Amino acid sequence: MKQERIDASQLELNEKVVSIKRVTKVVKGGRNMRFTALVVVGDGNGHVGAGLGKATEIPEAIRKGKEDAAKNLITVALDDNESITHDFIGKFGGASVLLKKAPEGTGVIAGGPARAVIEMAGIKNIRTKSLGSNNKQNVVLATIDGLRQVKTPEEVAKLRGKSVEEILG
Repeated sequence: MKQERIDASQLELNEKVVSIKRVTKVVKGGRNMRFTALVVVGDGNGHVGAGLGKATEIPEAIRKGKEDAAKNLITVALDDNESITHDFIGKFGGASVLLKKAPEGTGVIAGGPARAVIEMAGIKNIRTKSLGSNNKQNVVLATIDGLRQVKTPEEVAKLRGKSVEEILG
């Protein structure tokens, strides 16, 4: 499946910092301190991305993370009650995230890193469960992987050569 590029300059993107870590590199003269910021951006309307920024100052790391996230935007297939169209498990590294479709009024049931991605994507009703690793970066990327692979009934019908009514039952 070919992924089309999304022009981030035309979208009104919000950002959410998932984690900030201090990393240290030991060199001959002592220790070099740097910060890494994991940032999730989205427009609340089906577009979401994540990025990692590294710098000596925290605000600079967040800015770099936001720029990186804007380069990696994906489009999420949403149904009429602002949920995903079907259940799916997203995987990245040791982390897996189960994404379950939910009816109107359920709200967002998700843990910290997965919640950030789902809220930035604009999903209002969903249930998630983080399986495997609890590493924040891998959980965020696993959630994005799962959302990327969710298909609309129209896409599934086209792939199978059937009508939408046959797919939905």
